[in-house]
Amino acid sequence: MPSAPRRPRTPLTALLLVGTVLTFLLGGAGPASAHASLTRSEPADASVLKTAPSQVTLAFTESVSLSDGSLRVLSPKNERVDRGTVTHAGGKADTARVMLSGKLPEGTYTVAWRVVSSDSHPISGAFTFSIGTPSATTAALPTKSPDDTAASRLYNLFRYVAYGGLALLIGVAVFVLVCWPGGVGLRPLRKLLLAGWATLFASTAILLVLRGPYETGRGLTAVFDLTLMGGTVTGRAGMALAARLLLLAAVGVLLPLFTARLHRTADSMRPYAPVSAASLTGTSPSSRVVATDPPPGEARSGIGMRGLGALFAVGLALTWAAAEHASAGIQVPLAIPVAVLHLLAMAVWLGGLVALALALYRAPADTVLPAAAVARFSRLAFSAVAVLVATGVYQSWRQVGSWDALSATEYGKLLTLKVAAVVLVLTAAAFSRSWTAQLSDKQQQAEAPVVAPQRLPVAQRVGAGGSSDSDTVEGTDSAGPPSPCDPADSPALLPGSPSATERHRRGLRRSVAIEAVLGVVVLAITTMLTGTQPSRAAAQSAAVAAAAQQPPAKVVMVPFDLGTPNGHGTVQITFAPGQVGDNTVEAVVYGPDAGISTVPELRLTLTQRAQKIGPLDAKLADRKGYWAADRLRIPLPGTWTVNVTVRVTEIDQVTVSKTMTIQPPPN
Repeated sequence: MPSAPRRPRTPLTALLLVGTVLTFLLGGAGPASAHASLTRSEPADASVLKTAPSQVTLAFTESVSLSDGSLRVLSPKNERVDRGTVTHAGGKADTARVMLSGKLPEGTYTVAWRVVSSDSHPISGAFTFSIGTPSATTAALPTKSPDDTAASRLYNLFRYVAYGGLALLIGVAVFVLVCWPGGVGLRPLRKLLLAGWATLFASTAILLVLRGPYETGRGLTAVFDLTLMGGTVTGRAGMALAARLLLLAAVGVLLPLFTARLHRTADSMRPYAPVSAASLTGTSPSSRVVATDPPPGEARSGIGMRGLGALFAVGLALTWAAAEHASAGIQVPLAIPVAVLHLLAMAVWLGGLVALALALYRAPADTVLPAAAVARFSRLAFSAVAVLVATGVYQSWRQVGSWDALSATEYGKLLTLKVAAVVLVLTAAAFSRSWTAQLSDKQQQAEAPVVAPQRLPVAQRVGAGGSSDSDTVEGTDSAGPPSPCDPADSPALLPGSPSATERHRRGLRRSVAIEAVLGVVVLAITTMLTGTQPSRAAAQSAAVAAAAQQPPAKVVMVPFDLGTPNGHGTVQITFAPGQVGDNTVEAVVYGPDAGISTVPELRLTLTQRAQKIGPLDAKLADRKGYWAADRLRIPLPGTWTVNVTVRVTEIDQVTVSKTMTIQPPPN
């Protein structure tokens, strides 16, 4: 067989480009955020208690998973004072509670917490509270991100790898089953299918082992803790990973049967006669194996195999959807099946692209990829993209929530980047469809009947090692009249001048390579999105954080009674922030019917008898319904006496008093 000239090393260039893009994306990916955020705690952050609490309770925006070290309380001497296991308060899944030791000395205590939100991402934080007089503490507040550990970094890396394995496994299988059954005889495709299965199986096993240290923030040596592993497999994320491993084990058993069945189908196809290269080029004879489609009966017999494969694919996608963003937030029953469809469409599209690129570049010289197979994949890819767009629009609305969030949140910016990458992929796909259509037209022309003793239908050869001078469309013997497609009369086959088919094939290779590279970029951005806090959750977390940063208020209720009919009521006085320094004051008078009452005059003063300070006049002003002062400076912490004078008529008034405690400002 004559040797063909080497092809340009375009695949290596594409591989380098893919590696560069992935390195950029992986290196630039920030720590993953999660859905849940802390809404309140008892005791509150920076609070000062008169007596020691019996427990510490936290509340979150969504349900969280707990472990033994999820809630730790440290004394001023950095000693653990929590006891027992961490539980949900009152059985509520969005809370965490731990009991404290019986007798706690005065001082400042540190609460460090780390939980796993319902979308499988760990979150952590810390705060302090004091008993009696605040004190110095040797307990250090954790400052690292939940993802700033060796286990977390490895876990996030293998999440990328797992997505790639899923795309290869499903995409290559669908490409062979639906688009090119004869391709099962192509060794590179079989190796790619096996590589997808092995990659997904290995990465899933590693993710399961790393899940415990990832959730608890422990070091890599914790992977040998069997107790931790036992707790991991009982959690939602651990159960999903274990189920994925079981499904992949079953797929590994059935994969040889799958390929053997396809081999039998390919062997049962009616072979076409080989084409003599000598009759076309004058060189020594060589034969080409034409990969064609199976007969209708064989195609129908594969329906069961395709159905079983579809069930396995849906099951694998469910192991992601049931433990990622779709499992938390709004409309979960709808979001999970939509996420499954999105994952499957991604795998069919991107994995099929890689399979097509491999068939175009690495097929042996004697193997032909039918133009009909490329056309079938083109239609399949179009359907997959349509599903991706439809499900992506819903997921974007569910996770983003507003147009402003596209530019104001990390999730929105990544989503915008993904949309731009998808547009580029679709542009490359449009060129691929154009080249495919032209190749199909050429093949139809090649199969047109001609006057010849023997007609040899030949599909287009796109395997590695081919050259333009071997592209023929019709074979005749020497006694027949010249064909319109006879290479001797075709100016496209002159030495140094590639045929139109070869030009179309080269264009298809280039566009598919670009499409595959951009598809890998889309896959990488998608993986980053799964580890990023959605915009809706980010907005909720920001609102909770803003509320937590609002200065606390001190509310004092002062009852009064003039001893006359309808001469009693209550004055509600609000000091904000209720700490040493400048405070705003608002006072509302409630009458005997608990409704707001208007009075002609209201005066308020503060006195601290221990330090002989006061009276400090608040100088309240009537605001038509309530009384207020924009600034009242309280100079010292401690117990202050609030004196309120209420005048209800020209001659009826009363002065009443009540004590309140003013806290020092937080450090």
